[in-house]
Amino acid sequence: MRYVQLRAFHFVAICGGFSRAAEELFLTQPAISDQVRKLEEEYDILLFNRHKKQVTLTPAGERLLDITRRFFDNENQARELLSESRVMRAGTLRIIADSAVHVLKIVAQFQKQYPGVGVTIQGGNSESVIENLFSYEADIGVLGEIPQSREFETILLNATPITAFVAAGHPLSTRKSFSFKDLTELPLVMRERGSKTRKKFEEQAALAGFEYTASIVAEGREAVREIVASGVGVGFVSVAEFGEDPRLVRIPLEHDDNMVMEETLICLRERRGGKLVSAFLEIARDLAA
Repeated sequence: MRYVQLRAFHFVAICGGFSRAAEELFLTQPAISDQVRKLEEEYDILLFNRHKKQVTLTPAGERLLDITRRFFDNENQARELLSESRVMRAGTLRIIADSAVHVLKIVAQFQKQYPGVGVTIQGGNSESVIENLFSYEADIGVLGEIPQSREFETILLNATPITAFVAAGHPLSTRKSFSFKDLTELPLVMRERGSKTRKKFEEQAALAGFEYTASIVAEGREAVREIVASGVGVGFVSVAEFGEDPRLVRIPLEHDDNMVMEETLICLRERRGGKLVSAFLEIARDLAA
């Protein structure tokens, strides 16, 4: 087994094909194909299913990919260690958050200290945050709960209850609060399945004996805000994420003590030693304290 063979396999797997892997590695497609073929022949194992132009991983390929993800991430961390000053001047930190508002102050302080480092922020629900961290497609995640897995390093950013909101001027905008019973008669605008806010709200409603069918399901928090701001229905968000928007009016939910969103910054423990990640975590801990 040679390094170039493992690297060829890894890039075909993560790029989804031989041509794209060849482009990524600045090699020819035949060279990539030959390296993967030699790896399979040497160990008498099939790593990819090849059907016409479609390439998919076999079960053995899936297991090997789990290993090579860690292998090449360790390689990157070693490279960071050996060129620390350069990484802190020109690296890129990738963040995926269920709501970017929770990390804006941290990002601002991080960029003040490390102006040469680029930061990308991608939106996603709690499920996609976890998936992107495990697939090494993101370095830092933010989600609305404290994960129980010991594989994560966590920092609690804030804890606030879920609240309802409607458009300013809506007939319901003068309400002092909503009960679960009140909401059974109202059009609800809810996030997609996988949203931790929706999951927690529905769980607590079910415990009280109520179930709801959303009038509108929207992908992402901002989509929900825009729909509600147009005057359609009732939306839900944590108090920390409500912010200031003159188009919207926040209406508390009764029994909201049981619906607290714990916004948490997380990263894989095995990656907390990376220079960019550890620098970001240090700033986050200082600001959280």
